[in-house]
Amino acid sequence: MNDTKPAFSLDRLRAGDREEFARLVETYSDQIYRLALKMLASPQDAEDVLQNTFLKALQALPTFEGRSSLSTWLYRIAVNEALMVLRRQRPEVQIADDDDSAGDDITPAYFIDWCCLPEEELLSAESRAYLDQAIQQLPEKYRIVFILRDIEGLSIRETSEALNLSETAVKTRLLRARLKLRDLLSAYYGERLEEKA
Repeated sequence: MNDTKPAFSLDRLRAGDREEFARLVETYSDQIYRLALKMLASPQDAEDVLQNTFLKALQALPTFEGRSSLSTWLYRIAVNEALMVLRRQRPEVQIADDDDSAGDDITPAYFIDWCCLPEEELLSAESRAYLDQAIQQLPEKYRIVFILRDIEGLSIRETSEALNLSETAVKTRLLRARLKLRDLLSAYYGERLEEKA
């Protein structure tokens, strides 16, 4: 993630400086909430994750070693909080760094050339809503990587640190997420083209 955020004093944060912590919360609240909402698709759960993220950060700041950036550290806490919510709702959810070389079929089922779609069709509210719905259809282990990397703009390294995955696993899951999304969106836009034909 390209940190164009204001610099924070780790010494002040570790010492419990309320003003510095308030700046941290103000700077990252929107991103943490948006991440949680995209992962959980529930405003109430996203609010809970937001609150728990900053409560845990406040408690852990005195021992924060600074091996990663503050933003990556906050994302890691938020992802863990969101995963706990997911696991309570669906215990089968796993994002461990397992073998991503086998299993899911990523062969596209539907090909479409999007060149003929007018820009207003691609950017319409209906299309954006369908994109959000398609993202929610991704398996959790792919959706989380896609959200962190392509929506939140974290680097591969930052995503791997936030999820405690290898960079190879992040790249593999990101590729699979993009291919699955392309497949879902191709079917959707294919229908739009047929309607216009």
